[in-house]
Amino acid sequence: MPETKISINTKEIPFQERYKLLIGSIVPRPIGFVSTISPKGIYNLAPFSFFNGVCSEPMTVLFCPAIRGSDGQEKDTLKNIKATKEFVVNIVSEEIAEKMNQCSAEYPYGVDEFKESGLTPEKAKIVKPPLVKEAKINMECKLLNLVEIGNKPGGGTVVIGEVVYFHAREDVCQNGKIILSKLKPVARLGGTDYARVTDIFSLPRPTVKIPVGENPNNK
Repeated sequence: MPETKISINTKEIPFQERYKLLIGSIVPRPIGFVSTISPKGIYNLAPFSFFNGVCSEPMTVLFCPAIRGSDGQEKDTLKNIKATKEFVVNIVSEEIAEKMNQCSAEYPYGVDEFKESGLTPEKAKIVKPPLVKEAKINMECKLLNLVEIGNKPGGGTVVIGEVVYFHAREDVCQNGKIILSKLKPVARLGGTDYARVTDIFSLPRPTVKIPVGENPNNK
């Protein structure tokens, strides 16, 4: 007998409860550790767990800074991107997980999280925001589009950016392939929990034979 499911009308629960359902169900989530720069030249560094790749032509990523629940204001990262149209995504490995977490605090606008966390800013090739030197992979990005979803706490703005320069430590990227055992990425779960990639299995992609003449690509 299958277990009985709980069914919830999401319009009938507060956004905080919806958030818990999302972050507890969509797991594990990659972390976008995003560095930006203010118009006055002050660095900002913050982690986002609503982050992913989009496509490879052009090479594109997205992440979503949420509206702050504490004061209803947009996050510093978004303010900087709106002003400069640039950002860097740094991939979080186990070695910098605690320092990444330090950057998740709600510092006042204008505070340099590089200094607060002890991480090192490194000059980028094209964009003005710095790379995180300790990160094993960095992606320099130019803003493509902003998609606003809601204008109050619980809402956010999807930031879509084109990766214009890609950096990877030599031991992490070999023959164009990322070596997971060297990258040691950290993933986000619900609450204050994180995960390591320690249990991996493979599933070969199935092939389907289409009779000659029935392949829609031949039309």
